[in-house]
Amino acid sequence: MASQEFIQAGFNVVGTENSENKLLSFLKENYPNVIRDTEINLEELKAVLGLPVDEKVNGYGLNFVGRNFARAKYAKKTEKELRLNTALSKHIDTTQNLVLKGDNLDSLKILKNYYSGQIKCIYIDPPYNTTKDEFVYPDKFDKEEAEVLGLTTLSENDFDRMDFSFKTKKSHNGWLAFLYPRLLLARDLLSPDGAIFISIDDNEQANLKLLCDDVFGEENFVEIFSWTKTATPPGLSNKSRKTNEYILCYEKNKNNYKYFGEELDGGDQPLLNDGNGIGKLVIPKEKIKFNWADGIYEAGTYHRIQLLEPIKIEKGIPNKDISVQGRFKWQQTFLNNEVVKGTTFIVKSKKFSIRFQRFEDESYKTPTNFLRDRITSPQLDKENGNVDTNETASSQLEELFGSKVFDFSKPISLIKYLVNFLVKDEEIILDFFAGSGTTGHAVMDLNKDGGNRKFILCQIDEPIKADKSAYKFCVENNLPPVISSITVERLKRAGEKIAQDIEVENTKSGIFDEDKKQIPDIGFKVFDSIDAPQLKIDDNAQISINLNGIDALSRIYNMIFTLGLDEPTQVPEVVVEDHIYKIGTHYYITNSEKISTDDFASAIKNGKVFIDGWTASLNGTLQNYKEDVKIVF
Repeated sequence: MASQEFIQAGFNVVGTENSENKLLSFLKENYPNVIRDTEINLEELKAVLGLPVDEKVNGYGLNFVGRNFARAKYAKKTEKELRLNTALSKHIDTTQNLVLKGDNLDSLKILKNYYSGQIKCIYIDPPYNTTKDEFVYPDKFDKEEAEVLGLTTLSENDFDRMDFSFKTKKSHNGWLAFLYPRLLLARDLLSPDGAIFISIDDNEQANLKLLCDDVFGEENFVEIFSWTKTATPPGLSNKSRKTNEYILCYEKNKNNYKYFGEELDGGDQPLLNDGNGIGKLVIPKEKIKFNWADGIYEAGTYHRIQLLEPIKIEKGIPNKDISVQGRFKWQQTFLNNEVVKGTTFIVKSKKFSIRFQRFEDESYKTPTNFLRDRITSPQLDKENGNVDTNETASSQLEELFGSKVFDFSKPISLIKYLVNFLVKDEEIILDFFAGSGTTGHAVMDLNKDGGNRKFILCQIDEPIKADKSAYKFCVENNLPPVISSITVERLKRAGEKIAQDIEVENTKSGIFDEDKKQIPDIGFKVFDSIDAPQLKIDDNAQISINLNGIDALSRIYNMIFTLGLDEPTQVPEVVVEDHIYKIGTHYYITNSEKISTDDFASAIKNGKVFIDGWTASLNGTLQNYKEDVKIVF
């Protein structure tokens, strides 16, 4: 049935209710581009409100051909919906991770209904603007699209300018117009204390900075981080060798939250006993916290000559007294101060040494804006601010796939380092240019610490060229030769490797049951993007509906995504197979004409009922419950 028929019949149809224009109440938060230098930019306000704009008005800010097109694309409702792909999904009944295949412009709009204001961290590595004509996203900027978007005030000259701009290779206008609506949606998805990281090279770095000032507000700019990606071969440049790329960081709202960079510790502090017993150190159990790296020492006094011999480690009480005799690099006054701060002391048994780690924000330095690489700075601790290069990223993929299946992927160490700036357990990381799936891999790897960080990845089904090794891999493994196949396969292989590594670690001798690591969430639900149902009118003015042959459970999930009441990673409970499902007290019904009056009455009695409008008909049973149900399209 069409939504208008249900409205005329007196039903409550989701999405047709009157709602307050948040622009008027929350300009600063939701439309920061309207506020510029503490003043309201009236032309920007007109653009947001959909009013005619004088394109010739001069002023401070970034202007580009197609800007209003891009804003209209942001506001336009998606014509796509999702189909659950059970074949590609992993641990579908338990996972809290999502992979959405399809154009990310549609995926972000679908995610917005539930995840608006809930994403703590976004990392994206969008396609860079190069001279190659390989842009796969289906964005249109022409007269036909203008009519669809309701832009009726554009002149022939405007269209000529757009036609030239978007057909020219290396068009700044086209690239900005492509990214603009996606960043607007990203801003909507970020939590109030969230942040976005965007990788970019120097071709668009300056323009991207202005665009992000517009979208997120220049007062919310945090930093431009410089990452050493690799050194280009000398023959490719006569001027300089490009070794760095950039990562722009913006917060949703400016805050005083301190980013966690490098871990502070005292390093290994070995005992230097000269045999005379100088500098005896006593650590009382009631004042200090111990984290034992290899097991538990019994209480007592240990001398260096004894510790050089094999020590039997037995399970005991973690906070036993320990007394160390010898010349020690720390003085007792320093130790006392650290005790007051709540410092954790870590005792290593293989080579007897003690290191310390401070708690919470005192345990990390503020990160620098230069991310060092492990190749040119091998003397630096790999966990202390060093990240890998593209070469290592390629090696990581070759290790998983047996061949080089992806060019220019980012190393997982880079994503882990950025995510660790602000993401805590249970929070969500989004990447809507997922590529090979590096962000999902990094999140699973981070969760080896016992955390439950969650990822959402979006990746378009970009065709892989037949001469690429990735194409051969997909064909040999019966996968569609598209980039999203690599995304999903990497997640599966990386997750399996993480699980195997943990299982091997847990079988080592001397590991107590309570010290064994749990395998993190290495699953994900995969959804395909497909055309939403369409109304068709034949030559005899007869109306029919094309439902795309989508299965009942997918219809339920689309209702869940559309309503935004329940988290879409949950598995709805089956009440009546292929008809009624529920999450908590929310009942979702599809193919409603095939269920009994008793089933209707039971659902209405026990909770709130939502009906899939595309599979519903105005029969007598449904008419009887029009006051108790909501129709969803």
